[in-house]
Amino acid sequence: MRLGTWIAVLGGTVAVLAITTRGSANIGSLETVAHVDLQRYAGRWYEIARYPNWFERDCERDVTATYTPTGEGKIRVVNACRTADGKSKVSTGRAKVVDPTTNAKLKVTFFWPFYGNYWVIDLGKDYEYAVVGEPSREYLWILSRTPQMDEKTYEGILKRLPALGYDPGKLIKVAQ
Repeated sequence: MRLGTWIAVLGGTVAVLAITTRGSANIGSLETVAHVDLQRYAGRWYEIARYPNWFERDCERDVTATYTPTGEGKIRVVNACRTADGKSKVSTGRAKVVDPTTNAKLKVTFFWPFYGNYWVIDLGKDYEYAVVGEPSREYLWILSRTPQMDEKTYEGILKRLPALGYDPGKLIKVAQ
């Protein structure tokens, strides 16, 4: 393998490790929900709001995530969105449950062997909404089963975020 390729692979690995560990030493532990029924969680979710991130930078509107259990704690993940010029963008990955007691902690990959944390930290009793984060508090998503979320529900989520170590002011709302 060429030296340039090795340097790129090494640089990518260091970047992923930096992202997944950045700031976590100074932050308290992140609590997840007590239990996620993966069959009820499966299906399409609409992204209502998120922390800005590099991998969704082109996703301007109509952002969705569809989860399909494939057995033994594994899940197919399909993320889709529309760019500013109206083009469709789709990414397919997979997730695996890392805490089978709660099913609330998963690892997701769109580019093996690199995985990111996907922790369900708030969940509607009827699975009408979900809030997904990770221990470093660098990433956050508010998801809904419908393209629009009831304002009272959204405001309630925003009020609970600081207690989880998240700044609601960093969220960007997504057009659906």
